[in-house]
Amino acid sequence: MSAALDHVGVVTRDLDGLAVLYERLGFLLTPVARQSDGRIGNRCAMLRHGYIELLAVVDPHGVSATLERFLARYSGIHILAFAVEDMPAEIARLRRAGIAAPAPFEFERETDGAEPTSPRARFNVLQVPDQPEGRINLVRHLTPNLLWQDRFLSHPNNAVAVDEVMVRVAAPVEAASRFSRLIGCAALPDPAGGVALDLARGRVRLVQADANAAVVPCVVGMGVRTADGNAAVERLLSERKIAYHREGKAMIVGAADTGGVTLRFTPA
Repeated sequence: MSAALDHVGVVTRDLDGLAVLYERLGFLLTPVARQSDGRIGNRCAMLRHGYIELLAVVDPHGVSATLERFLARYSGIHILAFAVEDMPAEIARLRRAGIAAPAPFEFERETDGAEPTSPRARFNVLQVPDQPEGRINLVRHLTPNLLWQDRFLSHPNNAVAVDEVMVRVAAPVEAASRFSRLIGCAALPDPAGGVALDLARGRVRLVQADANAAVVPCVVGMGVRTADGNAAVERLLSERKIAYHREGKAMIVGAADTGGVTLRFTPA
């Protein structure tokens, strides 16, 4: 098992507005960076392990059919990316599992906003066939030093890792079987309910949708680990009057303050 939870993609129509929400939650965001074709831009909360990507169409004359399709369902997490080290081995594994693995492609984007001389981050991406739950990418970073820069890694909320995503589905066992084949890790019963896939770093939780769920399937939330027992984030949320509730030692912020994502802060 080599795959690790790399990043989640939170899709919105209003990148500036979503960035304000995440900055209020105590995340330090990178400048706006455009992808190769210039239509889609992002801002990221780069953590010491993994990152949160906020993305939207930023070209006023541009359109992305993919993002429009995502947003027609809901605003929130639509992209789950898993870091891998050996892309040929992953392709062979997928084909053995009966999954038509496309050829990986090289992808690049800006790293320092629109500075014309800034280096461009490069990725090798294997985009598996789209799943009902969203897009799943296997990613090998070719220039990790350009993304994980020290100046972006210290957050006012002391967040250090994206360590969990939660997916609401109609049939957790069936979904877990597909995710297991796609990512290459075992699926096991989750003591908290549903099924979990524990990765080399992080985990995916597949939980049963209840009868009142508005959208199924749906990536409903993510877990972020902090380095200080949640002390900084608790102070920030209280000072900024952002509603949260507790589940054990975790602090949970609802979707209204996160662009459609249930955000769970967990102490190390």
